[in-house]
Amino acid sequence: MSADIDFAALSIKDALDLAILIEEEARDRYQELADNLDSHNTGDAAQFFRFMVGCEAKHGEELAAKRRELFGSEPTAVDRSMLWDVEAPGFETTRTFMTLHEALQVAMAAETKAFEFFDGALSEVGDSEVRELFTELRQEEVEHMDMVREQMKKVPPADGFDPEDFADEPVAQ
Repeated sequence: MSADIDFAALSIKDALDLAILIEEEARDRYQELADNLDSHNTGDAAQFFRFMVGCEAKHGEELAAKRRELFGSEPTAVDRSMLWDVEAPGFETTRTFMTLHEALQVAMAAETKAFEFFDGALSEVGDSEVRELFTELRQEEVEHMDMVREQMKKVPPADGFDPEDFADEPVAQ
C-alpha cells in the first residue's frame, strides 16, 4: 500500500501529490470496473461505479488546483509506484455480474480503506500542514462512507437473482 512513503518526512507538496495520485488510482479503477460491468450488461452497478468515477475525479481536481495554487508546476517527488490500492476498490472485490447493493459494498470497503490509510498515516506525520491535510482527507472519507450508507438504505440487499445464473458453462477445448 505505502511501503515507500516516509510519512515523518513528507512535505505538504508531496502530501498533495500523494493525495492526487490516490484519487487518480481510485478514479481509474472505478472506470475499469464500470467498463467491465457495462460489457456484461450489469447496468446498475456500472452506473454507480461511473458516479464514483465522477466523485474521485472531482476530488482529485480540487486537490490539483490547491497544489497548483501553492506550488505551480514544481516537479513531483512521489509517483504511483509508491502506493497501491489506497482507495481504489480491489480487483478481487468485484464480479462480472454485480448487483447495485454489491457495488455499494465495494465502494464502502474502498472508502473505509482510504479512511484507515489517512488515519494510520497521521500517527507518523511530522509536518503540521501535512497533518492538517490528512485530517481533512480522513474526514472526507467519513463523509463518503456516510454517502454510501445513505445509498445502501435505498437499495434492497438482494436484487432477487443469483449471479451464477448468468455465468456461462465451461466450453470444451
